[in-house]
Amino acid sequence: MFTIDAHLDLAMNAMEWNRDLRKPIHEIRGREKGMTDKPDREKGVVSFPELRKGEIGLVVATQIARYVAPTNPLPGWNSPEQAWAQTQAQLAWYRTMEEAGELVPITDAASLERHIKLWTNGKDNQAKPIGYILSLEGADSLVTLDHLHRAYAYGLRAVGPGHYGPGRYAQGTDATGGLGKNGQDLLKEMEKLNIILDATHLCDDSFWEALDHFHGNVWASHNNCRALVNHNRQFSDEQIKELIGRGAVIGGVMDAWMMVPGWVRKVSTPQGMHCNLEKLVDHMDHICQIAGNAQHIAIGSDLDGAFGKEQSPYDVETIADLQKIPSLLARRGYTSDDIEGVMNGNWLRFLRKAWNS
Repeated sequence: MFTIDAHLDLAMNAMEWNRDLRKPIHEIRGREKGMTDKPDREKGVVSFPELRKGEIGLVVATQIARYVAPTNPLPGWNSPEQAWAQTQAQLAWYRTMEEAGELVPITDAASLERHIKLWTNGKDNQAKPIGYILSLEGADSLVTLDHLHRAYAYGLRAVGPGHYGPGRYAQGTDATGGLGKNGQDLLKEMEKLNIILDATHLCDDSFWEALDHFHGNVWASHNNCRALVNHNRQFSDEQIKELIGRGAVIGGVMDAWMMVPGWVRKVSTPQGMHCNLEKLVDHMDHICQIAGNAQHIAIGSDLDGAFGKEQSPYDVETIADLQKIPSLLARRGYTSDDIEGVMNGNWLRFLRKAWNS
């Protein structure tokens, strides 16, 4: 089934992890044999061949570069200008992959419909370019609001104002506090440009302030449920209700610590914690019980988002295994229309509404 994944850090993997995503996954893993600089070496699950194998023809792909103040212990760049430059290197990689015929940018309703027609024409998809919608995960790299306009001009269509920790425009996971004037001004410009607000990673204070001040289209590209895994990175039922009321779609994320409670980093294993794709469906089902329908759930896997097989569902060997999700949903009683919505239809409905308004 044609599938949309609303959150993949493709350029980060290419530019910081030095992975040639055009290669088969076993070759990427092979080149990393014996490397220890990152915990997911030899354990990656994402490559262009695996995306095509899994019929994942459209993705939301990120630029990501955090600014860190001198008191911030998180990894990142020491000035917003450096962070901006890093996102431009990532953009250059996307453009190079376009030139190579691997990717094609999706920026409006017309390009979306052309791409869907291509990927659903019944012909073999192995030679088809993968569509990508450009998203910025954490807005720290926007040196000024003019940089937002420049980014929109080159194709940026979604922004998550925060990431982990404190940010220049919003406070993210594990932080507290609101947006302040800078964040509110960012949201105003995003609304003018019809840029999608990604509510993922916003701390509770920033989440509620953002939704109070932003009146455009909102989604959550990769988020699970606090009721099942109690952490501020997850959405509370109240936040889920607010997003549903705004017509948002929430992409289920496949980072194991967000799927099962009690995960201990560098100790727990997917097998030991019984973390499989069924746990993802648990989170999706929880949202459906709140909504009363299946129109607000979809996929935002975040696979290879600085983790690999060591922190992914144990029944995911590669990202192509997203095709196991339809049968899991069917066994829960979801209809064929519901399942198609999860795999592609809910994101498509959201984008068509956002881009045709």
